[in-house]
Amino acid sequence: MWYPASIVTPASAELVTLAEVKAQAIIDHSDDDELLGRLIEAARSHVEGYCNLILAEQIVAVRCEGFRDLTRLPVAPVQDIETIKYVDVTGAEQTLPETVYELQADDLEVSIALKAGQRWPAIQPGSRITVSALTGYDAVPAAIKHAMLLWIADNYAMRGSTAADGFTAFDALLCNYRRGV
Repeated sequence: MWYPASIVTPASAELVTLAEVKAQAIIDHSDDDELLGRLIEAARSHVEGYCNLILAEQIVAVRCEGFRDLTRLPVAPVQDIETIKYVDVTGAEQTLPETVYELQADDLEVSIALKAGQRWPAIQPGSRITVSALTGYDAVPAAIKHAMLLWIADNYAMRGSTAADGFTAFDALLCNYRRGV
């Protein structure tokens, strides 16, 4: 069983720039730059929730109850495993050596597997295993980036809540990136 992810090191930059947003929304002034900045952040948050992905590079920690849970990580994409920590049977916190496991990042399906000839260590009953991982895209797919720009431009133009029926361009651009639905 996995517990909600927590951010260890937040993203250092957004996925779309103010200049890209202004070009998409045809804005030639700086009066609304603060609003556009908030919309950029909101767009990333919305797309991450919509797709159940972490888009911007950041380090997150996820906790689980046993090594068997590592067969499917609850976050994606994952670029690298920073650490795997656990509590051994004596109650001491340990860091699992990288010689024991390997990351298997098959696009949006991510797991951690034992290397040949290795075994998972025994853990203290009731303790948690913590996996810290570098997540997010090093290069965000163009469809995701364009969907964010569409969302920002629409929300800038409407300045309020809208309800759209049916399948939108936003849905079409992101449907191949949804995970866990």
